[in-house]
Amino acid sequence: MSLSLSASAPHIPPYFLNTDHRQRCLAQLRSKHTGLEKYIYLNGLKDRDPNLFYEVLLGNMLEIIPILYTPTVGDACSNYSHIWRRPEGLYVTIENKGHINQVLRTWSSGQASRIAVVTDGSRILGLGDLGANGLPISIGKLDLYIAGAGIKPTTTVPICLDLGTNTQKFLEDPLYLGVRRKRPDAAEMDEFMEEFMEAMKDVFPQLLVQFEDFSTDNAFKYLDKFRSQYRVFNDDIQGTGSVVLSGFFNAARLASSAAGTPISEHRILFFGAGSAGIGVAKQLMSFFTLLGLSEDEAKKRIYTADSKGLITADRKGLQEHKKYFARTDYEGSTLTKLIDIIEHVKPTALLGLSTIPNAFTEDVVKLLAKTNVRPIIFPLSNPVSLCELEYSDAIRWTNGSVIFASGSPYKPVEFEGKIYEPGQGNNMYIFPGIGLGSILSKARHVTDAMVEQASISLASSLTNEEKDCDLVYPRLTRIRDISAQIALAVIRAAQKDNVDENALFQGLSDDALLEYIKAKQWQPTNTQSFPRL
Repeated sequence: MSLSLSASAPHIPPYFLNTDHRQRCLAQLRSKHTGLEKYIYLNGLKDRDPNLFYEVLLGNMLEIIPILYTPTVGDACSNYSHIWRRPEGLYVTIENKGHINQVLRTWSSGQASRIAVVTDGSRILGLGDLGANGLPISIGKLDLYIAGAGIKPTTTVPICLDLGTNTQKFLEDPLYLGVRRKRPDAAEMDEFMEEFMEAMKDVFPQLLVQFEDFSTDNAFKYLDKFRSQYRVFNDDIQGTGSVVLSGFFNAARLASSAAGTPISEHRILFFGAGSAGIGVAKQLMSFFTLLGLSEDEAKKRIYTADSKGLITADRKGLQEHKKYFARTDYEGSTLTKLIDIIEHVKPTALLGLSTIPNAFTEDVVKLLAKTNVRPIIFPLSNPVSLCELEYSDAIRWTNGSVIFASGSPYKPVEFEGKIYEPGQGNNMYIFPGIGLGSILSKARHVTDAMVEQASISLASSLTNEEKDCDLVYPRLTRIRDISAQIALAVIRAAQKDNVDENALFQGLSDDALLEYIKAKQWQPTNTQSFPRL
């Protein structure tokens, strides 16, 4: 029997309820020709009907996540001043210095807020200083918290710290939405950040703060400065490191099994030594220390290189964050070419966080394949346009032997009659679970052990079918269950470190706690309703 709307709703088509409006929205989305057009459409859908937006997102994550986040969010940020439609997040500007507390109090959810993603727009993905245009990175990240972990949308706070920009084209753009000034010096910014974090704790006392896409030096500085004072973590440093560590656990097992060598004998070369590169390298120390190696022994198995070549301790003007892994055991002439560095290091794994597209050339990849039965290659730079290696090239140049994971999504590749499925070292595997576990445990701080246990939990989440396919990451369609398992591991680590403040969880078994976590995951109402007018 058909359902017809009564005369009380004449503005709605009479047989609207006989149709699936979610499918209509998907058809409209798919009619758009570019990623940016699709982003704008989804942005409008979220404004008109948030519940419907999240229903469509949760039902079609593999299709929609690359639009809301990498790679399309890069285009959205680059063009944000020109595609802006409506207020979406909270801007705190350098001009608010002295009364940041009052600005934060304008956010409607107030003390009910549980998580904020905060960027200053200074290093958005691999696109550089985008200033006030960086807000979509915070919005997109929070949509992934909602989709991936079930964080309630009304408890999220997207924030852009508008401190100016050093990108001249934005300062000269008449439509630029941000403060028209150069970025502050270190002293002025430090004062701003101290006031901002103190105000955040005062206005949002139960809030978890995630720093996102700060410049390399500031990313390390403010994580180190605030992590023991506030409930804060940096996804570029800790989240990226954790997700790569997880994938590397599984990749190393596959490679060592194929070569018949001990898993502790891997040598890792990082190409790219910014905040993400060094952050990942530090996290991968855990791979070796968990196998029983000392910190010094673990550090010797990790090599770092940047645009100037192999990083050695005797390099003049070496940045502070690069010193930890700088080699002290190399005395030859400076190695500037990647292929020469590989000849010297003989790595079993090459990880790229350089944002230099196609940096892993055919010669480089073939050399790795020559010296390793199954070379591990993780080109992790985002977006796809900045990735160090295309998946199809990696398969062809290694005759299918490569163990591959990238930062952005690639489609499966057919080679010599076999289908190869790429891994994606997507931070979305990790940060939603870290966030959910930190919020539910009411952790005072996000400790190294919480991040490490998140990684171990992800590594152990592969199904037998995924293992049979030689995958290093689980399929993203299971993200809600994966995030719940990670949240459980994070809560237990918080308890062990004595930073949790939720006494309710202390006496619960793992099964009972996991059931509680899943019950707390927000779901959109699964009912057909009138579209919002």
